[in-house]
Amino acid sequence: MAIGITPKYQEEIPLHALTAQEFLTIATEAVARLSWSIHYQSASGFIAQSSTSAINSSSEIKLIIEEQTATISSESTGGEMIDFNKNKKNVQAFLAAFDTVQAEISPDELSVKSQELHNSLDLSAADLLKVPAESATQKVKNFFSLFIPKRNFFFTPILVNLNILIFILMAIGGADIFSPSSEILINWGANFRPLISIGQYWRLITNCFLHIGILHLLFNMYALLYVGVLLEPMLGKSKFIAAYLLTGIGASLASTWWHEQTISAGASGAIFGLYGVFLALLTTDLIEKETRKELLTSIGIFVVYNLAYGMKGGIDNAAHIGGLVSGLVIGYALTPSLRNPEKPSLGIVSIAALCILMLFSSFGVIKSIPNTESLTTYDKRFERFKTLETMALDVYTLKADAKKEDVLYEIRDRGIYYWNENISLLDSLEQLNLPPFVRERDKTLKEYCNLRIKAYELMYKAVDENSHKYDADIAKINKQIESMLKSFE
Repeated sequence: MAIGITPKYQEEIPLHALTAQEFLTIATEAVARLSWSIHYQSASGFIAQSSTSAINSSSEIKLIIEEQTATISSESTGGEMIDFNKNKKNVQAFLAAFDTVQAEISPDELSVKSQELHNSLDLSAADLLKVPAESATQKVKNFFSLFIPKRNFFFTPILVNLNILIFILMAIGGADIFSPSSEILINWGANFRPLISIGQYWRLITNCFLHIGILHLLFNMYALLYVGVLLEPMLGKSKFIAAYLLTGIGASLASTWWHEQTISAGASGAIFGLYGVFLALLTTDLIEKETRKELLTSIGIFVVYNLAYGMKGGIDNAAHIGGLVSGLVIGYALTPSLRNPEKPSLGIVSIAALCILMLFSSFGVIKSIPNTESLTTYDKRFERFKTLETMALDVYTLKADAKKEDVLYEIRDRGIYYWNENISLLDSLEQLNLPPFVRERDKTLKEYCNLRIKAYELMYKAVDENSHKYDADIAKINKQIESMLKSFE
């Protein structure tokens, strides 16, 4: 699999007993059999273009004959940096077609066709196949071409440039390039649940263009370039940018739902989303089996390693997982339109459906998260629970020689009364928009209050009847209460 700024594969072929003109004649016939189109030809070779498919763009096929050696090369023209062995297969297909033509053509026929080809060439014009080799300066220019939008590599460089530009602007604005402050990140649009809960939904997308330090930026941009050169030529511009933005939102939603007070930023959620899209496509037959197997291994290792690395502190793995899952969904949703490139409306419908799905998902997640006002209200009202609990437990502070009437009063009119007040308080807190774990804790607290009431009712009977027959039941309930209290620690 060729990898480079412009992937290329070439082989040299000795002419053996053939003359340069005869070799060129057979090569021209081979290209015709492959249904490739020649758009330039001279006495020293030709430049042709291979055919395209739903996934693969065409390649430039170049044959140059010098002395007793011919060089056949295939070079990508679609803006991709990884060719999935496409160029090597083009060269192999040419060589196979060349051998077939050479075996079938008779000497007389070869002589006639060689003369016809010779007569068709303009030998007085300059030969474009004899230009100087690429200079070092040109190679540097080719590197920087990674940041210039091209036909099949359009939005990837735009996204990279935009992320870099925003980081530079943040640095100019006073942000530390290694560890910007939380305040600066918030001001520039980082994701933060309390602010999302009060309506600042734009943070779900703006945080995808911010980075927490230059190393964070460099790692993410490298990963974006890598997956972009693989994926954008396959998806096309519109599907690629839609996938990036939608998986970015999906990653932000997962982070918002999971983290209560964490400030998050970075393109990694959207990048994981693109890897998710790519993994989905790799499980289909859109990519050749041999290439699919190789890429599944490398992409799979990358994803698993980064998710495992994300288990350590300071990394938003919720965003990574959210992006990956949303990417898988989007990848499978786009597959029908990739199978039928002659139906552009199918791609438009797929993107529209995904946008609607993400809109409803956003609504559901945002509605499920608590807002700051609800948490503040809860904390204030829960203080009364603690006060009532303390008063309900005053019965255990009575002296051993306390009067029977005082003990009964303390159990029924204060103890049981305050436990019931706490149950009513917990019922009222259910009206607030609270996180699931808080609701679960309140449910357990209500069970705790009911156990206390059962114990107090048995204690009241024991004191009123001056009996020990309830001791075993009271001890059993107290053991349950003790176990429940440990679960709160």
